[in-house]
Amino acid sequence: MSKRSCIVKAVEYISIIIVLIILDQITKRAAVAGLMESGPYVIIDNVLELLYVENRGAAFGIMMGMRGFFLLIAPAVSAVLFFMSLRLPDSRRYAPLKLCFILIIAGALGNFIDRLLHEYVVDFIYFMPIDFPVFNVADIYVTCSTIIMILLTLFYYSDEELNEALWSVRFKPDASKDAAAETFADTEQTGSNSGSDQK
Repeated sequence: MSKRSCIVKAVEYISIIIVLIILDQITKRAAVAGLMESGPYVIIDNVLELLYVENRGAAFGIMMGMRGFFLLIAPAVSAVLFFMSLRLPDSRRYAPLKLCFILIIAGALGNFIDRLLHEYVVDFIYFMPIDFPVFNVADIYVTCSTIIMILLTLFYYSDEELNEALWSVRFKPDASKDAAAETFADTEQTGSNSGSDQK
């Protein structure tokens, strides 16, 4: 993979991540505007409702009061996953894994923005039948993609395949530059040979 194609991929992935983050932030701002003062909004009676909650922990309210830890770990994990997504080969086989990486990054950074700006994360989706903790769109990104990623690594990809895909691919110079360099070398060699023949 050339450096140029790597840059193109990076821009593409960043664009998708930004769109996903914007969607997450829009839903959170809507929850603040529509639910903070008015209370819960029932979508399906005794099943699903929208309920404004300020979460000062991790996804689904776990690990409360560890804001500093999350402010450090979210960018670090996102950077690692972004690097890994760029390392994966450009084939349809690895598209599901790339999508999982992108969704996890978007979810982590979406909640990171809340913690950075407000010191808490806005949650508003409440699934009532199993008394599931209140969550948000970013949590959906992270949870669903993590589950899918685990299933992919267990049943779809082999360990050897993932190691080869992630760690054996190396950046290569642009082919056009290689061709130009070879042409220049051939031209120099031809000119040198012609000068020798004239002598």
